[in-house]
Amino acid sequence: MFEMIYIEAECMDHPVALQIQDRFPKASKIPCQRYGEIFNRKAQNFRLQKQSPSLILAKKQGSFLLPTPPSYSIGGSHNFYFSHMLNCIFDCRYCFLQGHLRSAHYVFFVNFSEVEKEIEKKLLEIPDEPLYFFSGYDCDSLALESITHFLDSSLPFFQKEPRAVLEVRTKSTYIASLLKTSPIPNCIIAFSLSPHEIQQSLEHKTPSLQNRLQAIKALQERGWKIGLRFDPVIYCDSFEEVYCKFFAEVFSSVSLSTLHSITLGAFRLPRETYKNMLRLYPEEKLFCHSLKDRQGLITYQDDKAYYLLEHCKQQIARYAPQIPLFTYEENP
Repeated sequence: MFEMIYIEAECMDHPVALQIQDRFPKASKIPCQRYGEIFNRKAQNFRLQKQSPSLILAKKQGSFLLPTPPSYSIGGSHNFYFSHMLNCIFDCRYCFLQGHLRSAHYVFFVNFSEVEKEIEKKLLEIPDEPLYFFSGYDCDSLALESITHFLDSSLPFFQKEPRAVLEVRTKSTYIASLLKTSPIPNCIIAFSLSPHEIQQSLEHKTPSLQNRLQAIKALQERGWKIGLRFDPVIYCDSFEEVYCKFFAEVFSSVSLSTLHSITLGAFRLPRETYKNMLRLYPEEKLFCHSLKDRQGLITYQDDKAYYLLEHCKQQIARYAPQIPLFTYEENP
């Protein structure tokens, strides 16, 4: 899978780094001092690198935990996100990572278990309330689980800390580690879903909508809590028809019994991220649909954004009126 693996000198002998190296005996192993030497080089082309990215094994410096934007919540007052990886194996054209990061290589932080110490500290700082932790902001949480074993390491910790609620955000159908594990009540497996037409045109290399729904069904039968993430909502030809059919398909497959929450948000990007993505994909129609700059955030014109979200809200209310719905209108 990887022709080259860069390894920071400091983590060359780290057990996790050694395990991953053993999985790719034919890959060239290249030492480096800090991953930024490779990852943050100037004049890199994300689009070209995406065709054959390398893996970088690194040690995370500083804190893993960061506060989420104020509007980013699924019902909690204390919300944080963390990333055990940078970049994603999928190639969604709307993904902010391609305009936010200089490189398409994958960075995996071999010391990601240290996030547990930070969570323990937060739990002591904020007693008697649930704290929410979101995985999957800078990567897909499950897509490389067979290599990283992120959940194999993390779930036992969260099982012992019931006030720490984990959301695992993904488009992946790699759920083997979850199906062999007893579900824990403070873990939500949150699937990003889009209509078939959007998945085919914009979500390159991702599992189909049907396959994602099958994965959700299997997890629900096992007892896992599920989140549905309709974000971003993308304008397309025959929008009403496409999304009506989409919601009907989703809610005919998903059981409401273990459904934790639903989130909804229109397509949006930070201004500089949008400019970088437009340079990468100047021919992409997605970036030409009546967009406006709303205080540094590039999104649909007010009337279009309002219409898209209201249409989706009405459809969701038809099928799942009792499930908590959170609408994100800012911050991708």
